[in-house]
Amino acid sequence: MGYSPREMMIIAASREIRDGEVVFVGMRLPLAAFGVAARTHAPNAIGLFENGLARFAPAVEPFDTMSDPPNIHGAAWATGMVQIMGRLHAGQVDVGFIGGAEVDRHGNVNTSYVGDPARPRVKLPGSGGAADIAATCGRLLVIMDHEPKRLVERVDFVTSPGWLDGGESRSAAGLDRGGVAAIITNLAILRPMGPDHGMGLASIHPGVSRQQAIDATGWPLAVAPDAGETPPPTEAELAALRAIDPEGFWR
Repeated sequence: MGYSPREMMIIAASREIRDGEVVFVGMRLPLAAFGVAARTHAPNAIGLFENGLARFAPAVEPFDTMSDPPNIHGAAWATGMVQIMGRLHAGQVDVGFIGGAEVDRHGNVNTSYVGDPARPRVKLPGSGGAADIAATCGRLLVIMDHEPKRLVERVDFVTSPGWLDGGESRSAAGLDRGGVAAIITNLAILRPMGPDHGMGLASIHPGVSRQQAIDATGWPLAVAPDAGETPPPTEAELAALRAIDPEGFWR
């Protein structure tokens, strides 16, 4: 069964969710990643959605945004944003997903602006709940396309904190939980390496060369000694993703 690079990225992200975990599900691709995990290897994962929903099982019908009726129907808890965001600050969320315009070598994510803050080249939508997710969940997963303009040496603005300046800087800033566990892209998976927590190449997706991933990264990309190939999608994973997204909206 064939698959696209985007499908590989979503499925690789879904594998980061463990069965029974409480997952703060971000917008866009994380919606699909949570659905695949819940339909395959993590049927007991609990999904929290920023709009005030909690689900013990994935939605039966396809949906494109977290507020679409299929995601509301059958929710275990339909409440408010404050109540859901409060689970983060209570330390009750195991893993959170976010995306962004830029991510840097220490996993800091920018969704605020690109360029000079007085006259930015690009204005972005801002944090939403992403800063809360990055600061307080047990571990953070970042998902985005792999391009030099997106994977940069240092983001222009830290909207959502990763490992900040590396080393002990995150805990020194008072962020005692979490940190970036992985950056999942359409080319590879990056993970923090060594005491500096700099993001390095952990695996490349099938059909991608190491050099391709290195060339698409805006910092000198270290390669883990055991870096290999990401396992390709299984038929069950692809079937789950295509059931969630039958028209290819996210794929």
